[in-house]
Amino acid sequence: MKVLVQKYGGSSMSDMEKIGHVADKVNAAYRIDYQVVVVVSAMGKATDQLIALAHQAALTGADYSVELSRRELDMLVSTGERVSMALLCIALHARGCNAVSLTGSQAGIITSIDHFDAQIMEVRPFRVKQQLEQGRVVVVAGYQGVSYKGEVTTLGRGGSDTTAVALAATLGAERCEIYSDVDGVYSGDPKIVKEPYHWPTIELPILQEMAEVGAKVINGRAIEWARRKDVHIVARKASDHHRPDASFRETIASEPKTGAVQEKIYAVVSFPQVVQACVERTQWSALLRRITEFSLPPLDFYGAQNTIKCLIPLLHMPDAEYCCQSLKQEFADSLTFTPPMGLISVIGGRKKILERLTDIFDHLEEDEINPLSVTGGPFRVSTLIDLSRLEEVQNRLHTLLIES
Repeated sequence: MKVLVQKYGGSSMSDMEKIGHVADKVNAAYRIDYQVVVVVSAMGKATDQLIALAHQAALTGADYSVELSRRELDMLVSTGERVSMALLCIALHARGCNAVSLTGSQAGIITSIDHFDAQIMEVRPFRVKQQLEQGRVVVVAGYQGVSYKGEVTTLGRGGSDTTAVALAATLGAERCEIYSDVDGVYSGDPKIVKEPYHWPTIELPILQEMAEVGAKVINGRAIEWARRKDVHIVARKASDHHRPDASFRETIASEPKTGAVQEKIYAVVSFPQVVQACVERTQWSALLRRITEFSLPPLDFYGAQNTIKCLIPLLHMPDAEYCCQSLKQEFADSLTFTPPMGLISVIGGRKKILERLTDIFDHLEEDEINPLSVTGGPFRVSTLIDLSRLEEVQNRLHTLLIES
């Protein structure tokens, strides 16, 4: 029997009505003779609310910003997905569907020891397979696992995507369906860009580049798993699919058929709350070690004669203020940070980006935008700009490069 893995994000699980819609979809797949594995995120903004509670607990003993224990954060926020998995199982039982819930550790998600930003090292899906063979739908808590030392860990923002793709790879699933509040992949965030283009298909290297610079699509580590293990990913909107006869759009993600990415502009992506750190070259190794300990991996880094600069995303850091203050105190005058800024990235084939590079910077100059830095990746060019103008610039560049 074919295995189907479905993942439902927090927006798809945010209230009882939506959980009911998810249960209907899962039950429909179960009734057409799939072995179904479902990965769920925490309900709505539950993870943010739990982190806010952690800050409140910390303030009972201090009137200033303090470091939050990453281990205890993992113990706290991992409960959000457990609530979701149990509620979905109860809803499935009410529909006559035999279902069982498993935590990340029970499902065999083995991770590194890096609390709050662990990586999946291997999957040991013995209990998942056992339950599937007994005719049950298996509902797995996403975003979490267990280290080799037996510690509960979480996988960083978007980690439920990684859980789903890793399980799909290990189980040899026919496909991995990623459900969210958007019907696939767009050329820009539909909540920001006025007329985004919907991509019915997209190449995994492009999708990974988008994810790494802030696009709210599929988690970058999930895409790494998909590329390494040849997992077939389909991105869909959850609310479009709760009726069997519903018309819907989707995005199918795969490796380039010719081995090379097509030469076109795919997306303009914005990433708020990015700081640039500038450190004396002699202190770079020490800084890199410390920001890794704080789970602040640099997005880009580049050097001048005596200094090295790096871009650090702060958006989902639970104690970003404390981390930056601590680093400033430790490195004193050898380290400086900019205020939080915005990163704007143009994603596409290398040749096509080079062709449009002059147009991009001409438009920035016309709008009196002075980039603090310009960096790049295999399929992108990125520039750091004033945070207050980030959405305006994203719309302007999207109109120039895609809508035209």
